[in-house]
Amino acid sequence: MKKILLSIFLSPLLSIIVFSQEQVSTTENSSKNCAVQLKVELLNSGKVGNISLFSSSCNDKKLEREAVEAAKNIKFEPEIKDNKPTTITKTVEYKFFIQDEKAEAIIKKAVEKLGGEKYLQVKSQIGRGRFSVLRDNVIISFQTFVDVIVFPDKERTEFKGGARNVQTNVGKSGWVFDGDAGVLKEQDKAQIESFERGINASLDNLLRGGWRNEAVLSYVGKRQASLGKRNDVVKLVYPNGFAVEFEFSDDGTPAKSIFKRTNADNEEIKEEDRYAQFIDVQGIKTPFIIDRFINNAQSSRINYESVEYNKSISDSIFAKPKSAKELKKDLKL
Repeated sequence: MKKILLSIFLSPLLSIIVFSQEQVSTTENSSKNCAVQLKVELLNSGKVGNISLFSSSCNDKKLEREAVEAAKNIKFEPEIKDNKPTTITKTVEYKFFIQDEKAEAIIKKAVEKLGGEKYLQVKSQIGRGRFSVLRDNVIISFQTFVDVIVFPDKERTEFKGGARNVQTNVGKSGWVFDGDAGVLKEQDKAQIESFERGINASLDNLLRGGWRNEAVLSYVGKRQASLGKRNDVVKLVYPNGFAVEFEFSDDGTPAKSIFKRTNADNEEIKEEDRYAQFIDVQGIKTPFIIDRFINNAQSSRINYESVEYNKSISDSIFAKPKSAKELKKDLKL
């Protein structure tokens, strides 16, 4: 059984109103997120006037009728013009989100396995360790790193393997410092997209619900893990078509995340992260090893030596320095 959550947003901003309703959905067209846009007349009397369908991606008359019924119950303050209440027409969008109960249960089990409420209340993370590059199962290079995250979308990573290299992201912006070349510059579009893709594909984003009201969650089924063992698989699909699958063992321990992307040569690339060596840190079970595979061949390993949660972190460390000289000093946390 699946649950439908109904949301409404007024545009341009007059107010924001959120409705929620729960029901069983059996129609094929309700198996994914969709939206209904209405033209709604907001009368100067404070009541709702005429309502008409503007557009719909649901292909479901029942959902469209539900949107209309919800619009009739909009509560609002009339817009004031020339010191008088005015009748206006607004475009109102209702978004329907489907929840897969089996997938939700798997997420809940994983959260409890990793620490429950302590895991959910993590606001920041500082990790230190070693990043290794592999080829043909052999380490060909490695760097030490310090990785600072303020959830949901701030991250600064410093690598040392000779010269210092720094990559910093804040939402849809970021900067990088190439220590070998001594160059400090803004990140390009591809680097920003890579960071956003990394967030959408991250285990923390799944388990802490950063995808909600955006992506579609579904249960895929069981997948062979090892001899005699099968993992549960859940899947997130974002509006742009990006999809990521997550595997969990029977006891709820995260095992893998898998997604596909297209490279600069328009080739499809499969990327997979495998989680191992879970260690209790401040009551939170943390994977101290993350192995990255590209097209089924291991390309890198993150090996944490220490992890610290919920330390106060200044926003200043994410700001782009005025010059490369400021990056010669070690990061102070």
